[in-house]
Amino acid sequence: MSNLNETLAKLEFAQIGWVVPDINAALKFLEKSLRIDFPKPERYDAEELSIKYYGKVVPSDGLVSQTYNGSAFIELIQPLSGKSLFHDYLAKNPAGGVQHLAFRLPVSGFDQIVQDITGHGYPIIGEVDHPIARMKFFDTYKATGVATEIMGITEDGWKMLEKMEKA
Repeated sequence: MSNLNETLAKLEFAQIGWVVPDINAALKFLEKSLRIDFPKPERYDAEELSIKYYGKVVPSDGLVSQTYNGSAFIELIQPLSGKSLFHDYLAKNPAGGVQHLAFRLPVSGFDQIVQDITGHGYPIIGEVDHPIARMKFFDTYKATGVATEIMGITEDGWKMLEKMEKA
């Protein structure tokens, strides 16, 4: 069995997840400083998307915007109400910051990677199954300073990612 670094090294780095208290202020700053455009933030509802927080779907919502910078996606998340790993992060870091790093692979290898990471003692703190990807977030804060997201991308998901990367 490999360690966490060896497991993550097998995967493709995909995304930086940044949790912020004000998504519109963050968008303005990042668009000017990075010279990249973000789409208008969209509201998400954890119950509608069956997003699990520590194994249970709980009421939670927020705003999200994501863009591709040429090598990885930058995701901005503003939690609004309820409980989630994003709310937890902002409670501990009121100014916001990088909350997770995401790695991707084809969905066919997802379960094995999840088993490897949980086998190293990193618990799952969030998860969602979506038609484009299966995603799990792991508590790797002590080891890496951030949470780790693993995304098992479906065939439809790869097609969508290709469009986003070309836009």
